[in-house]
Amino acid sequence: MRRSSRMPRIPSVRVAIAATAMSAAMLAGTAAGAANLQISPVSIAFQPSQAASGINLQNYGETPLYGQVRVYAWDQKDGVDVLTPTTDLVASPPVIEVAPNSAQTIRLVRRASAPAGVERSYRILIDEIPRGDAASGVAIRLQYSVPVFVAGSSAAAAPAVTWTLVRKDGDTVLRAANGGTLHAQLGATRLRTEAGQDVEISKGLLGYALAGRSREWKLAQDKAAGLQGKLTVITTVNTREEQFPVVPDGN
Repeated sequence: MRRSSRMPRIPSVRVAIAATAMSAAMLAGTAAGAANLQISPVSIAFQPSQAASGINLQNYGETPLYGQVRVYAWDQKDGVDVLTPTTDLVASPPVIEVAPNSAQTIRLVRRASAPAGVERSYRILIDEIPRGDAASGVAIRLQYSVPVFVAGSSAAAAPAVTWTLVRKDGDTVLRAANGGTLHAQLGATRLRTEAGQDVEISKGLLGYALAGRSREWKLAQDKAAGLQGKLTVITTVNTREEQFPVVPDGN
């Protein structure tokens, strides 16, 4: 789950869902929260025949928490995440008020049929709106992003990730292309050179490569400078550490 201080306000928005403390909690499979709000689970997986699920909100504070809930279809184009409003998945209630030291459940109901083969991906955005700040004229919003996956009809769904190092607009970019039918959650990632030297790319959650899609990450110049010759990416894919050969640009 991701936390942000900004809210998208356009029908389709491209975002970079970064690794944060929230994402780290998701990777560990624990509840995530900030301040007095705790949200669980931090990732939801629907089975093909499953019609509904839920997100639990717990307010440990002494004042009410207010917010809104929005649902987006989650895709990846040109190496970045794209969120588009959708009615395939409905969240109820869309406006929340969690009393002090109380809990509330957001119910998620599927309206679309199960996808054939490749899973579908969504993001649930929960925007916390502190009333005190709004009253003083300062609109501070905290946003939580919960990934939701709806499994396809294939019983043998699995990710199939290939890695490429490319030059793009003058930058060195690491690309993960997932040709499988299941998303790949990519955890701590490093590149190993032919000489056996490791270059750390991400200490925690790197991001996701959705089923049938590609995700890209621009590398810092100091990290990209020593990446010559045969390279291997060592990463955690859906909680399991794996190694992959890296194909250089043009090969």
